[in-house]
Amino acid sequence: MKADETLDCYGLMCPMPIFKTSVKIKDVEIGKILEVVATDEGIKKDIASWCNTTGNELLEICEEDGEIHVFIRRLK
Repeated sequence: MKADETLDCYGLMCPMPIFKTSVKIKDVEIGKILEVVATDEGIKKDIASWCNTTGNELLEICEEDGEIHVFIRRLK
């Protein structure tokens, strides 16, 4: 999936990837896609809850070479 912006959270542990995502998403235009790259397994569950709470769309979570790539479309 192609993202419009990328947030590097490599090596950060919970809750920092979610905190940084909540700050970064404000810089992303509505309708655009943010990719979050993380290594903390907790992001898989946490980001789904965060998207439900904030009204943004979780498009995909995939893993590649020890990295977790999360794609979120900003809706609000």
